[in-house]
Amino acid sequence: MFDKLDFSNASVLVLGDLMLDKYYFGNVNRISPEAPVPVVKVNREEYTLGGAGNVVNNIINLKAKAYMIGAVGEDSNKSVIKQLLDEKQVKYHLLERDLPTITKIRVVGEHQQIVRIDFEEIKHLEQEEIERVKEYILTLINKVDCLVISDYGKGMVNFELSQFVINQAREKNLPVIVDPKGNDWSKYKGATIITPNLKELSDLLKIEIRNDDKEIETYGQEVREKYNLKYLLVTRSEKGMSLIAENEVHHIRSEAKEVYDVSGAGDTVVATLATAISAGINISDAIKIANTAAGIVVRKIGTAPITLDELKNALKVYRNRKLRHLQDLIVEIAMLREKGKKIVFTNGCFDILHRGHIEYLKKAKELGDVLIVGLNSDDSVKRIKGKDRPINRQEDRAELLASLEFVDYVVIFDEDTPYNLIKEIKPHVLVKGGDYKLEEIVGREFAKKTITLPFIEGYSTTFLIEKMRNR
Repeated sequence: MFDKLDFSNASVLVLGDLMLDKYYFGNVNRISPEAPVPVVKVNREEYTLGGAGNVVNNIINLKAKAYMIGAVGEDSNKSVIKQLLDEKQVKYHLLERDLPTITKIRVVGEHQQIVRIDFEEIKHLEQEEIERVKEYILTLINKVDCLVISDYGKGMVNFELSQFVINQAREKNLPVIVDPKGNDWSKYKGATIITPNLKELSDLLKIEIRNDDKEIETYGQEVREKYNLKYLLVTRSEKGMSLIAENEVHHIRSEAKEVYDVSGAGDTVVATLATAISAGINISDAIKIANTAAGIVVRKIGTAPITLDELKNALKVYRNRKLRHLQDLIVEIAMLREKGKKIVFTNGCFDILHRGHIEYLKKAKELGDVLIVGLNSDDSVKRIKGKDRPINRQEDRAELLASLEFVDYVVIFDEDTPYNLIKEIKPHVLVKGGDYKLEEIVGREFAKKTITLPFIEGYSTTFLIEKMRNR
């Protein structure tokens, strides 16, 4: 589905704390005679954009357009930042303040970070500076499809500017994504999405929230309502993400196989989410893409950004938009519910698709707006039907079902029953064949209504297989 991602027409404005990251890499062969510390013989230097600049880095690496509003100091590092932005063809407006450019120097010896040296001085913006930033925002807002507030608590994002961005975006029907800092979220009130990690959410509420679905649902909904947010997206390290909307909560599991370094993962999530939304991708698919991007960058060392090729290669999803993984599908369902759509669910092996199946599925679709078909995997069919089944592979069965105009989504499950699938989807209507008694239907407690539909006589996959064998 995402193998042809194209973000070339996407454009994002980032407002936030711009930093310069300097890396000195070298070898360690001795201890200093001056103090018991290693001596690093530097053989390589690297400069890169940090803080809100790392969000910009990720957007550019995804082949989208980025605009940056931030601040630099009156020093030589100002020129380095401008050069990096120019090289990436980022259009920017930077306040030049009588302060050091925020700079973090990391000394790395033998693949181990030995020390970090920070240059920064936090000073609130003067009113004249605030007014200039507002002018910058008004200059750029008509050129973008999405805005990001990247707050690192270094002074660039205050209440007045944050609310100015949110209000201007609301007037133009543009989404605002906030990467928050600190425990005063009043400045973010009314944003479209805020993306705290678990620690940031805990700090906000001044309690320790366990990395547990139920706790995150409870506290996340409280925060979403308090700050009038459309969505709260909590990033949960190895457990993935939790999307909290008005009437729905969905947990998207991490796609990272190994985690080496979570540095910069939040920037990547925000950048990828903003870029995908700017490209017209719906929120459920955008979150799926951002989750995949996060799974890539946590396997890298340091704040290395995502690349478009990496993202395309990692998106292990079906090309047919009707064929969905469960975690992807439940986010989509949340959006459908918001639109008042009635969800119908049924399931089966559908090994050899015949007229009986077609009529059954047609009638199921008539019971609502969206028909989701749960399809038994090959292993599941084999356990239920015997070692000689299925006749057709799960990929082929799924494609055939998806080709039917009255089937909206197909999701493959590996269990013997669709119990867990129904529990996650929670359909308005659960449909089964007429050979089932109502009390025997698995998962009916998760549906608002359960209905059985009669099959057409003379049509059965088992009968067809036997007929072919006896010829």
